Amino acid sequence: MSVKHGILAALEHGPRYGYQLRVAFEESTGATWPLNIGQVYTTLNRLERDGLVRPLPESEGGQRPFEITDAGHAELATWFATPVARADRPRDELAIKLSLALTTPGVDVTSVVQTQRTATMRALQEYTRLKSRAAPPRDLPWLLVLDALIFQAEAEARWLDHCEASLLRYPVPAPSAQPTPEDVAAHDDERSLA
Repeated sequence: MSVKHGILAALEHGPRYGYQLRVAFEESTGATWPLNIGQVYTTLNRLERDGLVRPLPESEGGQRPFEITDAGHAELATWFATPVARADRPRDELAIKLSLALTTPGVDVTSVVQTQRTATMRALQEYTRLKSRAAPPRDLPWLLVLDALIFQAEAEARWLDHCEASLLRYPVPAPSAQPTPEDVAAHDDERSLA
């Protein structure tokens, strides 16, 4: 999700100024994505430039509310109708970390997996505790976010189990710090044959 679409969604409820948009954004995401007020105004400037929102006259308190335009409604409708592609999601830092651990000298990969598993299980317990305190239907947006976090943590725990089993099944020799001259020569021979 982008801040842009979160702000457009908040403006579907009616005109709002920056602070109101920040509060609405954080409430709608269950406060899992804190938003800096500077991000709100930077995004509003871009949305105005692109014709997706327009400013309204300042209130007596000096706040300038914004409203969504027809183009903004269309942009938001398109965003909601378009599935999120796997390629559009941020990189998986844990997968990259374990891949690097496998190829970095002196790293105990099993320890990296165990450390992550402990953190994942703690997070899972915390999400479950938070879920038990929520009150549907008022907290439904927060409950859905928590469910997503729980499912992601459960999937991560299963993946870590798979990683650990793979390490046992296919022991990885510890990488050497520096390739030997023989390694370099062998690699050069392999490249010349290809």
